[in-house]
Amino acid sequence: MQKNINIEDIRTDYRLLELDEKQVDKNPLIQFSIWFEQAVQAGLEEVNAMTLATVSTNGTPNARIVLLKDLEDNGFVFYTNYQSNKGQELTANPNASLVFFWPALQRQVRINGLVKKVNPETSEKYFHSRPIESQFGAWASPQSQVITDRNVLEQNLQSIVAKYKDQIVPKPPHWGGYKLLPTLIEFWQGRASRLHDRILYTKIDKGWNIERLAP
Repeated sequence: MQKNINIEDIRTDYRLLELDEKQVDKNPLIQFSIWFEQAVQAGLEEVNAMTLATVSTNGTPNARIVLLKDLEDNGFVFYTNYQSNKGQELTANPNASLVFFWPALQRQVRINGLVKKVNPETSEKYFHSRPIESQFGAWASPQSQVITDRNVLEQNLQSIVAKYKDQIVPKPPHWGGYKLLPTLIEFWQGRASRLHDRILYTKIDKGWNIERLAP
């Protein structure tokens, strides 16, 4: 394969910020909200984008980008089609991981935990807060299924728009929210010489154990 860029020479020296275990909040969800607010204030694009990793029934990991839509006292909420690949994998194995990466702040957050569906009322409320085009799209797309071409989606969309013209679009029964309940959260702050700061929270009883990891 022809290379126009020497990939191994691409590197960044991290010197922007630091992270001390003596200064972080005892609750990792509060610490996350602090970092998230700082990322928002920094004007980062897609600040709520996160990698969601699930595991297939044969043990193959799968990862994709989804969007965080709510941060509650006990977990991270996102929405999707329950019949999608990730939905089916979460039904079979509710263990999952999230990763946030904010390169402008030289930070990432890694989260492991168990995923459960949010209650139908919460999903219903969020569904109707979405733009109408997104509501139509939730009906029109058989997410993760093989389709012959894009015309399938366009035709489905036309049918849905005609069906619900001038009506309230109901939430599809196969669409809704998930909440990841964390059991482990790691905060990573880039530092010089690749000696990064890594602060690990591990769930214990009703609290959290805080440790520093070597980079």
